[in-house]
Amino acid sequence: MASSLTKDAAAQVTPASGGKTFFGHPRGLATLFMTEMWERFSFYGMRALLVLYLVAPAAKGGLGFAAATAAAIYSVYNATVYLLAMPGGWIADRLWGPRKTVAVAGTIIMIGHFLLAVPVEISFFVGLVFIAIGSGLLKANISTMVGHLYPDRNDPRRDGGFTIFYMGINLGAFAAPLVIGTIGQNVNWHLGFALAGVGMALGLAQYLLGTRHLAPVSNEVPAPMRSEERTALLRKAGLWALAAVVFYVVVLATGSFTINWVLWPLSLAGIALPAWYFVRIHRDRDLTSDERSKMTGYVWFFIAAAVFWMIYDQSGSTLTVFAQDHTAGRLWGVGFPSSWFQSLNPLYIMALAPVVAALWVKLRSKNPSTTVKFAYGLLGIGISFGVMMMAQAAASGGAKVTPLWLALVYLIQTVAELCLSPVGLSVSTKLAPAKYAGQIMGLWFLAVTAGDCVAAITQLVLGNAFLSQASFAVQGAIAALAGVAFVLWRKKVIRLMGDVH
Repeated sequence: MASSLTKDAAAQVTPASGGKTFFGHPRGLATLFMTEMWERFSFYGMRALLVLYLVAPAAKGGLGFAAATAAAIYSVYNATVYLLAMPGGWIADRLWGPRKTVAVAGTIIMIGHFLLAVPVEISFFVGLVFIAIGSGLLKANISTMVGHLYPDRNDPRRDGGFTIFYMGINLGAFAAPLVIGTIGQNVNWHLGFALAGVGMALGLAQYLLGTRHLAPVSNEVPAPMRSEERTALLRKAGLWALAAVVFYVVVLATGSFTINWVLWPLSLAGIALPAWYFVRIHRDRDLTSDERSKMTGYVWFFIAAAVFWMIYDQSGSTLTVFAQDHTAGRLWGVGFPSSWFQSLNPLYIMALAPVVAALWVKLRSKNPSTTVKFAYGLLGIGISFGVMMMAQAAASGGAKVTPLWLALVYLIQTVAELCLSPVGLSVSTKLAPAKYAGQIMGLWFLAVTAGDCVAAITQLVLGNAFLSQASFAVQGAIAALAGVAFVLWRKKVIRLMGDVH
């Protein structure tokens, strides 16, 4: 998903300083555009190599994991990035402010990428932890600072500013596999990871040099913690950290530790946390009956989104393994490494996003509801795995299939994403109770976490059978049936949504 979290800003007082503009927008947009472009360059470049490096045998410089384990590691890693976005936003709101939080995040991400470049296994996994933490801190706040540049929410430039920012995301995501993927696969894995670190270093330098162009409010802490709150928080965090350390020391001491001792707890936590959060909100006595009804309706959208991301985010795991093992690396006489397939989604997004947006405007008179748009997304993502089932059948017996199979799959998935993802952001803001307006946006992105964790559990349980025709067929059927269910029960969901359409 070549995108970033968007957390709307609270009311602001002063825009960024005037002077030169960036395509008619505040100059600070150029700083945030370049920062996010380089951050996405580093993130998607590393992501293009991650599973390939994990499954590569030691003789070829990799870690030699089974394909299913490597895919589960990727799924849990991706889930953790989105899981940490919620505390990332909280840290900016209560401790550091968005500007400082992003600077710290960029530094942590850069260190993480350079740790991946060290040819030592423990350094690699520590680096992944650093990148996950840094990405969580950054995702929740850099989009907020774009909003800070437009203190008037009705500023006609505001939507255009986010569109330009979104293009930076996809430019970085598009270029990364072509550059970092080529170096990592054809020259040296760790040199590729180091190049991702250089990309983040460039983004961090751009950010630090350009912070003077950002809105002053970005440097403020919206709701600073009192000293007693901070003390209590540190005490609780210390106790949880101590419990985790003791647990894993015991596991290590008994000689029973494997990577599954990390993957399973994180996968289960990624599913349990949003479930707990929904129960907590629904039991809040401050909510009106109308707000509770809307949250009940929102559960439908959340579960549908989790099913969607369960399949969609396998582009960096399942589809990457298929590209490496079962897809020809040559098309129309041109050879290329398998990591290049990761550039298709951002390329399709840049080409198709304006088309889909214009289509919704054209269909406005027919007024396709939010539930119908979700159904389109679910049906599309289900169909994409139906195509993968046929591609896997074509690859039986060790045959290498044409790259056009994966090109078609990525095209279908991108169209499905454009039907569901922007609509999900919008419906989250509309259905959120006033008390939880900001937190519901974070909860929406926990759907990514939940979906990725379900994928990780599936990969761990099925083993290498997760690449079978049956696996693709079952997952695709689940998504398609979820889409059909949305259509059949749309009237019930619409009633729960009240005055939201």
